[in-house]
Amino acid sequence: MPANDLVAISLFSGAGGLDLGVEAASLPDVGSRFVVRAAVERNADAAATMEKNFDLSSSVIQDDILNVPTEKILEAAGLSGGDRPDLLVGGPPCTPFSKSGYWLKWKREGLDPDASLLQEYTRVLRESKPRAFILENVYSLTYNNRASRPAFERLLREIDEAGYDCAWQVLHAADYGVPQARPRLFIIGVPKGQKMPTHPDPTHGGSWERRSTGKSERPHVTAGEALADVISEPEPGETVAGKYGHLLPGIPPGENYLHYTEERGHPDPQFKWRSKYWSFLLKLSPEKPSPTIQAQPGPYVGPFHWENRRLRIPEMKRLFTFPDEFEFGGSRGSIQAQIGNSVPPALACQVATAILKVL
Repeated sequence: MPANDLVAISLFSGAGGLDLGVEAASLPDVGSRFVVRAAVERNADAAATMEKNFDLSSSVIQDDILNVPTEKILEAAGLSGGDRPDLLVGGPPCTPFSKSGYWLKWKREGLDPDASLLQEYTRVLRESKPRAFILENVYSLTYNNRASRPAFERLLREIDEAGYDCAWQVLHAADYGVPQARPRLFIIGVPKGQKMPTHPDPTHGGSWERRSTGKSERPHVTAGEALADVISEPEPGETVAGKYGHLLPGIPPGENYLHYTEERGHPDPQFKWRSKYWSFLLKLSPEKPSPTIQAQPGPYVGPFHWENRRLRIPEMKRLFTFPDEFEFGGSRGSIQAQIGNSVPPALACQVATAILKVL
């Protein structure tokens, strides 16, 4: 590895969206860059994806992090004799705190065992002593409710006890050039007493959830712009069929099942007002960023393409800012899950660049 490369370690790597952005981080006239030298990912398909796209043929630890000691991770990264990584990154699974999961009582009450994975991140932070870290998660982790608030306060306390100052901020992906409305929590930090990085400023702006966000001088990248030149072939199962599939063509781009309600003036209402989740029969608008793309959508959960079908893999890659040539391992369903769980690389790159400035 070149002497000016900075060693990064990745936890809960998934398909590597965060890692891809970390490796793309750069500064004018500065030769240093981050290189991910070890990754921990328990899902076999996601681990295969990491191996296909990163120089990690022998350094992807495919195992549950509960079973992986920090020493093994450092060894996989080629670190020994007290050497420490320059950067630790990772996004522990967000299911316990995701906004879409609050309909489950046991998650609202903080009983999901996956919540403890936040503690696995802080365990590796404490033991590996990196020069900086990035922790990404769902923005609803910051909510003041029974499930999220105690977990978030404990996380910040453990970061402090590990010897780190940190700053957290919810970043809206569309404000950073990603053609998708996707707010995410980013916690960044360095050892106490060292210069703190700051979260990157937005590069784009527009309307989101009935308010203006970002930098208004440069409009959000729209789904239409992102998909304009995508070359894709029809995929098996892309047709939306079943009980409600025939309703999709009648929904205008950018709208959802509410189109078929009495309140919207439909002559033959099919649904009660607000009787479904907002993404039910949700259709992309080519004039706006895509709504958040989910990892495991139900049969009628969008966003669907304005051509009245499911999104194809090359289209989802574009809406997440993965390179067209990026290869995924696994079945169609597995790839959707990998993409839907990813950090958009273009957003990750800007966060990692802010870290690079202080290192």
